[in-house]
Amino acid sequence: MQEYIYTPSFFSYKRRLTRAVDIGGIPCGGEYPIRIQSMTTADTMDTDASVAECIRMIKSGCEYVRLTAPSIREAENLGNIKDSLRSKGYNTPIVADIHYTPNAAETAARIVEKVRINPGNYVDRKRFETIEYTDESYNSELERIHDRFSPLVKICRENGTAMRIGTNHGSLSDRIMSRYGDTPLGMVESALEFIRICEDWDYHDIVLSMKSSNTIVMVQAYRLLVNRMDAENMDYPLHLGVTEAGEGEEGRIKSAAGIGTLLEDGLGDTVRVSLTEPPEFEAPVVKKILRRYDSRKTEPYPEEGCSHILNPYEYQKRQTCEIVNFGGDNVPRVIADLSGKAIEQDSLIPVGYKYDPDLDKWNIGDQAADHIYAGDQNITIDLPSQIGVIYDHDTWTKLPDRSKGYPIFSLEEYVDAKERSELVNFVLINSYTAPEDIPGKDKTVLIAEIDPSKGFKDLRKLFYRLLETGLELPVCIRIDYHPIEDDEEFWLNSAIDIGGLLIDGFSDGIWLTPVTEMTNRTVFNVLQAARARISKTEYISCPSCGRTLFDLQETSARIRAKTDHLKGVKIGIMGCIVNGPGEMADADYGYVGTGPGKISLYRKQEVVKKNISEAEAVESLIDLIREDGRWIDPS
Repeated sequence: MQEYIYTPSFFSYKRRLTRAVDIGGIPCGGEYPIRIQSMTTADTMDTDASVAECIRMIKSGCEYVRLTAPSIREAENLGNIKDSLRSKGYNTPIVADIHYTPNAAETAARIVEKVRINPGNYVDRKRFETIEYTDESYNSELERIHDRFSPLVKICRENGTAMRIGTNHGSLSDRIMSRYGDTPLGMVESALEFIRICEDWDYHDIVLSMKSSNTIVMVQAYRLLVNRMDAENMDYPLHLGVTEAGEGEEGRIKSAAGIGTLLEDGLGDTVRVSLTEPPEFEAPVVKKILRRYDSRKTEPYPEEGCSHILNPYEYQKRQTCEIVNFGGDNVPRVIADLSGKAIEQDSLIPVGYKYDPDLDKWNIGDQAADHIYAGDQNITIDLPSQIGVIYDHDTWTKLPDRSKGYPIFSLEEYVDAKERSELVNFVLINSYTAPEDIPGKDKTVLIAEIDPSKGFKDLRKLFYRLLETGLELPVCIRIDYHPIEDDEEFWLNSAIDIGGLLIDGFSDGIWLTPVTEMTNRTVFNVLQAARARISKTEYISCPSCGRTLFDLQETSARIRAKTDHLKGVKIGIMGCIVNGPGEMADADYGYVGTGPGKISLYRKQEVVKKNISEAEAVESLIDLIREDGRWIDPS
């Protein structure tokens, strides 16, 4: 592998230049705009419903529309859908989504502008078996794949049909898993094997994707793919997406954390935000994400040596010393800024604490801030013992008991200070004032201020400088999004700015302004999306599509209502067997549609209850969690 290079610029926004692939007259890649797409949920055999859904998607901003084609029948009906759309004046390119059925792909490739195949299941069937391969036997398998995949490649080349080779983390073949494991490298090799077959036939109208429900794995896989493509002189465009992201605020935050991290690095030529919601809701979210890059300009910054500092293909949390509960092996801490108003008992409700006067005690939620910033206020109420309080340093020096709080300084004030805390001192810096050394290092936490207009790459400079100097002080990110005029845009921007740093292994805490119940919740959702701090149940929920065997939104709501108090448990909710045990690779438990009205339940990737009635499936899932000793009754 060549040096850790995967981005045109580590510290400035610069889009990676790829080849342009024509898709029905709307090219993807090159210097063309980043394209927006989504996927229908209607049965592909229902022509009228599919056409109506496509039109809603197009009106919402989709430049490509994708429909599932699980058999030849659906593939053939794509022609009727296409004809109907064209007759109504819609020339948007159509993409056929294929799993397991090469004959459906070959049929669709003669009709639509693009086909998507999954190299994990296009030729192979997943049985979760470990197979011992010699080089000779593995090469024999590659010859088998070459023979089975080549007909589709030739049809696409002859018909001017584009292809997406879309690897999914959860559906890697047993062959790939046996040789490379459940890794980003396995995902990349799975795609490269199919790309090389395409190139054998001089076919290059290819788009690539590396999807996962785990944002860290997803980001690492795309980065590694680019690195490997560069080594083999490939320049194919990238389709970005976090699979099974879920719905609502959480689905948007999880998607933005993964997609935005890659966009910041200049990677990505077409995007889908996969939500468990009607498909026309997806494109507006992508538009808001892409709006960040319409006029993005950042100052050039010397990049010599940065490719040697860390390995972006393996998660490595920046090593820091432990100071109070920051740094070391601690999860990132959350600081709530309450300096702008009088601090009373009710002031703490938005940040996870509720006082019960009858019992004279504090109830503490799972998403409770760890520290509050009081500024120059003199707090007169008894706070929960778990909360640390940060004061302006002048105010702190006047406290009767200075062990009850911690001071915050500017860098200049701290260097010249005559009095510092014996416990912890917070020191404000920015990306341009990263210290090479600092007094009282064993008692110092840095507070790094990020400029929202410049994105997280501006603050990445700071962390690289600290890595270069070897200064292992904990760093907390402070970011001010005033004013918040659009909650959704706030979720997306904070997920990209903060989530991107967390995915890179940076940051020991988050200090967000302004503080409301919504912004506090957002911080914890970003931490969970980046796998940095788990504070609640995680749902890995696939977006609806034409393969779905039950109402995903309704079912997800029922499961959430029963289980959302199970902190740290991961539950996969999959509409069909295609998105079943493979795609929910990270889940502890799985709820998978296997037929009309029938559900199978999984523990990890092992099916434990087959084809039970949908009416009893949620209670059976609870029984399974209870059997494992992981169930607690809601409070």
